[in-house]
Amino acid sequence: MKENKRLLAHNGPPSDVERIKQESKFLKGTLAHTLADPISAGIPDDDNRLMKFHGSYLQDDRDLRIERQKQKLEPAYQFMVRVRAPGGVTTSEQWLVMDRLARQYANDSLRLTTRQSFQLHGILKWNMKTTIQEVNESLLNTLGACGDVNRNVMCNPNPYQSHIHSEVYHWSQQLSEQLSPQTSAYHEIWLDGEKVIDSQEESEETVEPLYHAIYLPRKFKIGIAVPPSNDVDVFSQDIGFIAIVENDELVGFNVAVGGGMGMTYGDPDTYPQLARVIGFCSVEKIVDVAKKIITIQRDFGNRSVRKYARFKYTIDDRGLDWFIQELHDRLGWQLENARPYQFTHNGDRYGWTQGYDGNWHCTIFIQNGRIRDVAEYQLMTGLREIAKVHKGDFRLTPNQNLIIANVAKDQKETIKQLIEKYKLVDEENHSALRRNSMACVALPTCGLAMAESERYLPTLIDKLEVIVDAAGLQNEEIVIRMSGCPNGCSRAALGEIGFIGKGPGKYNLYLGASFSGERLNKLYRENIGEEEILATLEPIIHHYAKERGEDERFGDFVIRQQYVKEVKSGQEFHDKEAKIEKK
Repeated sequence: MKENKRLLAHNGPPSDVERIKQESKFLKGTLAHTLADPISAGIPDDDNRLMKFHGSYLQDDRDLRIERQKQKLEPAYQFMVRVRAPGGVTTSEQWLVMDRLARQYANDSLRLTTRQSFQLHGILKWNMKTTIQEVNESLLNTLGACGDVNRNVMCNPNPYQSHIHSEVYHWSQQLSEQLSPQTSAYHEIWLDGEKVIDSQEESEETVEPLYHAIYLPRKFKIGIAVPPSNDVDVFSQDIGFIAIVENDELVGFNVAVGGGMGMTYGDPDTYPQLARVIGFCSVEKIVDVAKKIITIQRDFGNRSVRKYARFKYTIDDRGLDWFIQELHDRLGWQLENARPYQFTHNGDRYGWTQGYDGNWHCTIFIQNGRIRDVAEYQLMTGLREIAKVHKGDFRLTPNQNLIIANVAKDQKETIKQLIEKYKLVDEENHSALRRNSMACVALPTCGLAMAESERYLPTLIDKLEVIVDAAGLQNEEIVIRMSGCPNGCSRAALGEIGFIGKGPGKYNLYLGASFSGERLNKLYRENIGEEEILATLEPIIHHYAKERGEDERFGDFVIRQQYVKEVKSGQEFHDKEAKIEKK
């Protein structure tokens, strides 16, 4: 065993969050009483910790904090509600419900997340119960969209291999259902379900057979990729399943474990990490594998220090060989050797394409996933009008974009006219650089944000486009990711160019991830603002334009030219910051 600060921390007392979960009576706590309290628009911290399991975070508008403090008012409290949609597939009817809720109770916008789900921002406490009820009436739900449980299961939304996608999507649904919390608290609090005896004498194995009374030490994420597309960034997941297709049939999944993008500044024992492939399982065993892996994290994950509690550290501290043996012991059988696969990209294919079954699909670029109307771009209205007539489905991509999928031949012209009317496909205003960009929400609502992200990245790309155009790289795809803090919600550690917020207007600049999402990037410049960002990237971009090899990607070029050294393991991600040597 590796003796380090993380492993020693296991011996400490449980964190306060563990106490909250233990005392919550399977996530009930005092939420029902708190939500009915008219005195404050906020809720106590203990209840906010539990609220996450129900799919919501208490936030406040940070743009208004100082002014409200001057007026001796409480912060402008509001809630973010996150919806679970396995594989990002929703019906037109569900889209219309989310659109209406966004306009009726939220801030007149919908946000498509990097995990293929919806977020609603700006919901007041008094509207929370109605909002969640109406989400559930649409046959979507919010349970487990946040909290120390398995989150929304990601799945390649590729409609071009429809028969394969259909199978993969089925298994994403199975995983989502089988790994959901079983407590009755959600139905009692939000859906007026019948109250059950909430005694702690109830067996935890009966109420929560998978998670038990205190659930997991931290959040848990699962994604399923279908090569050659790695759009789900499968190696960023706690468990990544890689679909293996042989003779045009889905035969099973390679299993990758221990991915995660978050870190804590100043602590070298935290770092982004790529998942490692440990073997192969047949199709019907995927749920069993996922459940047994989760029980290992449940039983061995760090419950004393939350920043050390992610699954990647559980594996690193005990060793991959230990983990594989523990998994095989719990399964009662062994994984087979991993099967060959190849990833070529992790982006989306924009515009119209036709699937094997003759149906059409149109992928629309949604900048940073934000759907709203502005004077010159009626995006929200356009998608609403399409949803009113569309008989297929809507698929949320892992890159925060949207596929209007399964458009029948006799409907294509109608949908196409609406897309053109509302200018939803506008290649002239969406450069290759912009189409491969992604940002987290950050300010003003995220309490962890150190710098802007969603509101700033489009402006920075405007200025980077000038450099890219001058270098003759207008059509060159470069993956660019920005995060307002080091928690990694936009998977910035997998950007060929990555920005991670360090302070107001300041970012750490990372370079060198692979275009296919199989290599982390590495710190290149620390704590720099826009002027230095542009001055730093301009000569590198021009160098790339002049000296790149045939079909050489930007991330590969900066590695070959030794702007940064190749990063293969998470521990090496931050060697400059932590001043530790690469092995």
